[in-house]
Amino acid sequence: MQTRAHVEASGHAPVPVRVVVLDHTAALGGAELSLLRLLDVAPPDIVAHVLLFASGRLSDALSERHVTTTVLPLTSRINETDRHSAGASHLQMVTQAVAVLPHVLRVARTLRRLNPDIVYTTSLKADLIGGLAAVLAGKPLVWHIHDRISPDYLPGPLVALLRSLASHLPRRVIVNSQATADTLPGVAAVIAYPGFSRDQVGPRPGERTPPNPPAVGLIGRISPTKGQREFVRAAAIVHDTIPEARFRIIGSAMFDQAPYEREVRDECARLGMEEFIEFTGFVDDPAAQLDALTVCVHASPTPEPFGQVIVEAMIRGVPVVATSGGGVDEIVAPDDDLLGWLARPSDPDSLASAIIEALTQPEEARRRAELAWEAAIRRFPVEETARVVSEVWRSVARGR
Repeated sequence: MQTRAHVEASGHAPVPVRVVVLDHTAALGGAELSLLRLLDVAPPDIVAHVLLFASGRLSDALSERHVTTTVLPLTSRINETDRHSAGASHLQMVTQAVAVLPHVLRVARTLRRLNPDIVYTTSLKADLIGGLAAVLAGKPLVWHIHDRISPDYLPGPLVALLRSLASHLPRRVIVNSQATADTLPGVAAVIAYPGFSRDQVGPRPGERTPPNPPAVGLIGRISPTKGQREFVRAAAIVHDTIPEARFRIIGSAMFDQAPYEREVRDECARLGMEEFIEFTGFVDDPAAQLDALTVCVHASPTPEPFGQVIVEAMIRGVPVVATSGGGVDEIVAPDDDLLGWLARPSDPDSLASAIIEALTQPEEARRRAELAWEAAIRRFPVEETARVVSEVWRSVARGR
């Protein structure tokens, strides 16, 4: 009997690699958008079936792409638990593990029926639930981790659990940045930067006309990890120097973050900025929003694993101000060459100073944006992401 490796070595067409992709959410977050772009350009020998734990915008988008999808609903109480409350204590982890066990068994039965070559998980919940299910089903597992596994980003008990499992449970681990890889000591992780699709690329910075009056925006779901409150405080400082500037918070609250959105709006009122800061809500086309900005701001108070919105701004030719740390430094300051402005995290004064500099030095902003456009086009195309990820899938399918 010929193995997969024998067939491919003989010069025949590659044997298809059947991959079941697991994600716990159907919301279109950064990891999910990255997954859609990856599947759009997956090589022809990759046959993907997506298994979700909820229906929603992601399942709709997969259906539009004719990607075969199965939904096994997870109880809302578990599915809506975010990374801050999951595993906050050892007792809580045990309680959550007991509650999720029936779902693990359902997923394992489904995996046996689908009989894939690879189980590929793309979120922390999917890593844990799908990882256990893959073991029960006897299927090779690949984790794709989009979160820094660090106590400043996740609860301590969950960090300890994930680091331990990452060394033993999956055959391979893929991460979205070197910053994420650095939080998994002892794991030989493969870096696959989230890539952009060609239709996301805009004109070079020198070919775009910045809006007048200047517009400064922050794009992303409204959450404490994205720094909308710090952005509002920085906006008030910028307004004192550049009163004609206008500000936009682009995105909506997800994962039970409505109370935080109210806090941000209250901060706007307290600082007298309601007239100058617009809340757009969720938008389908971030490119159009980026094109209407003079400066795009990334304001996360905690170092992020990557920062896709920064790359999206760069390839639209928009100057970037970002808080340093995590994967952001890999994007904005590769080889110590600044492709935007970096500010200190959780420091509205530092953030405001960087925004003011970007707005009052248009030639320098254009120069950095030009370098950023060229670097991002070269470093982050989704075709490169697909090449790296699919090679991991093939190697695991071959048993290497």
